[in-house]
Amino acid sequence: MLGDSVTAGFGLARNQAPPARMEFRMRWAGVNVRVANAGVSGDTTAGGLARFGFAVPQGTSAVIIALGGNDMLQGVEPAQTRENLSAMIRAAQARRIRVALSGMQAPSNWGADYRRAFDAIFPDLARQFAIPLDPFLLAGVALDPRLNQTDGIHPTAEGADIIASRLAVFAIRSFGLRATLPRRTVNP
Repeated sequence: MLGDSVTAGFGLARNQAPPARMEFRMRWAGVNVRVANAGVSGDTTAGGLARFGFAVPQGTSAVIIALGGNDMLQGVEPAQTRENLSAMIRAAQARRIRVALSGMQAPSNWGADYRRAFDAIFPDLARQFAIPLDPFLLAGVALDPRLNQTDGIHPTAEGADIIASRLAVFAIRSFGLRATLPRRTVNP
């Protein structure tokens, strides 16, 4: 999972970050997988593109790109964010790495034009490159004070687990992985 502070698990123990929780959930579902945490706090799409070659090493079979939030927070032009994400997707596909995209949404304080242009990036790229899209990385967590740290941006351990639960199902479906849920024993 290539991302920023949300992926990295800012303010959380490493085993509470979304990639670690995804791996736990996917393994519980019978998928033999390793989910590497390639999250860097503060990273933009430009940073992700610059480190793509070593952050997504040889032998990687699939990547979820979860970048764009810091671009939005810094007011990066949506066209530049789009180009950086496009370049990462092309780099992954050139190496025959399956790729999926986890989107971000701009708040209204940047204005309607910026919001419209930014929010369109992720579904447009998913269509253009025929890749799976998780529309909003923070779905079910954003703006909920119970699920976010005091900064209002980074998820708590509970919030990160909600993200991981959704992304585990997304990854299994997106990458055609076979899950075999363990049988539950019934107590007499």
